Amino acid sequence: MAEVARPDLEALSARLAEVEGYLHIDERRGQVVELEAKSAEPGFWDDAEAARALMAQLAAARDDVASIDAAHAKLEDARAALELGDETGDEDLLAEASGTASELEADLSELELSSWFTDELDHGDAIVTVTPGQGGLEAQDWCEMLFRMYQRYCDRRGWKVTVNDAVPGEVIGLDRATFTVSGKNAYGMLRAEQGVHRLVRISPTDAKKRRQTTFAGVEVLPVLPDDVEVQIDQNDLRIDVYHASGHGGQGVNTTDSAVRITHLPTGIVVTCQNERSQLQNKAFAMSVLRSRLYEMELARRAEELDELRGPKRDIGFGNQIRSYVLYPYQLVKDLRTGVETSNVDAVLQDGDLDRFVVGYHRWTVGGEEA
Repeated sequence: MAEVARPDLEALSARLAEVEGYLHIDERRGQVVELEAKSAEPGFWDDAEAARALMAQLAAARDDVASIDAAHAKLEDARAALELGDETGDEDLLAEASGTASELEADLSELELSSWFTDELDHGDAIVTVTPGQGGLEAQDWCEMLFRMYQRYCDRRGWKVTVNDAVPGEVIGLDRATFTVSGKNAYGMLRAEQGVHRLVRISPTDAKKRRQTTFAGVEVLPVLPDDVEVQIDQNDLRIDVYHASGHGGQGVNTTDSAVRITHLPTGIVVTCQNERSQLQNKAFAMSVLRSRLYEMELARRAEELDELRGPKRDIGFGNQIRSYVLYPYQLVKDLRTGVETSNVDAVLQDGDLDRFVVGYHRWTVGGEEA
């Protein structure tokens, strides 16, 4: 928004009013008052688990209210700067009005995105797994490239990344990477990335410098809150422990700390090796298993192929959701939404994924492409 005029601010005001409606902000204000009163009651912390859950609800409600209040403040600041700048002809004030309006526009886009997340799990953390598909050793390299891309994207959004399992490839790259992303709306945002990702480039391992197409699959699961019940019979589990190994083959430690859990009825296998404690690795592996079993139960109840993960497809030709072309031209294009960019370095090296993530969610709610 290079220059701002009164109609621009009125349009932003209308968007702000819509977002307030989506977020039920009046109800959220009442919820803040109610939860603050409960948190001040004697004996509130006697049940520590219930108290922490309530405080999490309170923090989320406060955050929504604070975001709306901040948006209103920016709108008023932009209006005041524009009015005074028009009266005095002060270019600095007019520039201030435009800058504040641009900030408000970005804030509203974030708030609108958050309002599209209607499931409570959308607002929580995510477990992301990247695995190589067709393409041999090249696919393992592509797996690592995606892993690094998502790490940078999470850094851009201020999310915390905990690497739970990163298995080195045979020669290059990774054979698997699993990590937990903690932050506001992490699962809601990242589920846009679930599916098959295709890379086209000159092979870095081919002496003849031929073009190579490789694939990797991205799975995104919600981190389930403790109050979500998933029945797991311990008799259905086979738990194996083994020596952990870090990326490049260096030993993480010299004890059998890595854990592999196999759920015998479904055949689901979950591993974790990046924690030094066997108990920590087992706890994380059980968390992933809970999420996967929960996902399967949702799909069964809904009689759909797969509600959270989307249709299960081979990680190969014809099933990709996004293509990353480095040769003979440069283009990253989402095949669901049509969102694209020729700045492949910004995407792969800097994790500039918002246009694709936001574009996906606009597409799913029937809005315009980003």
